[in-house]
Amino acid sequence: MHRKTLVLGTGNKHKAVEIAPLLNDGSLRLDVRAAGTYGEFDPVEDGETLEENAIIKARAAMALSNEWSIADDTGLFVDALNGRPGIYAARYAGIGCSFADNVRKMLGELEGFPPDRRTATFTCVIALCRPGLDPITFRGDCRGRITLRPSGEGGFGYDPIFEVDGLGKTFAQMTVDEKNTISHRAIAVKKCGAALAALLAGTK
Repeated sequence: MHRKTLVLGTGNKHKAVEIAPLLNDGSLRLDVRAAGTYGEFDPVEDGETLEENAIIKARAAMALSNEWSIADDTGLFVDALNGRPGIYAARYAGIGCSFADNVRKMLGELEGFPPDRRTATFTCVIALCRPGLDPITFRGDCRGRITLRPSGEGGFGYDPIFEVDGLGKTFAQMTVDEKNTISHRAIAVKKCGAALAALLAGTK
């Protein structure tokens, strides 16, 4: 069976590791390739929403490869911080900051806040771009709270301090399979995968 090429518009290797297995879950036969395999991939993410930034990256990947392309943008919206860092989660502590820098800043800004005032939402938006057609977007949300201190060794980014509602553990304390069942990115990817399956069925 022919494998459809799908280009992933991201420079984040962690995202690629999470997204590819979710898309190839048995119902799809996709050859998932990173945009960087086609050339330099470094689009300017100057959108004001997750949707805009995801579309910017997916369009850049499509322009580079001339293939169907997807890209995601993720934000962390903390209620006590009036929604910050929001779409700027990756560079919350400044340009060139590390994951640890972002975590330290987050915990510092929430110092003194009790658990019931540390609620937050992780949101992921995935954009699918196809040559000659309008983009389609898919959204996934995961509610939780910011913990008092990091817990767990897995994951990346804010995973050690984001405890998922009803589970009592952070993303970093979960196995990859557990996280891929309930995370914001997993929800968005599964929606995208269902749409891809329908679209590809219609092209046969």
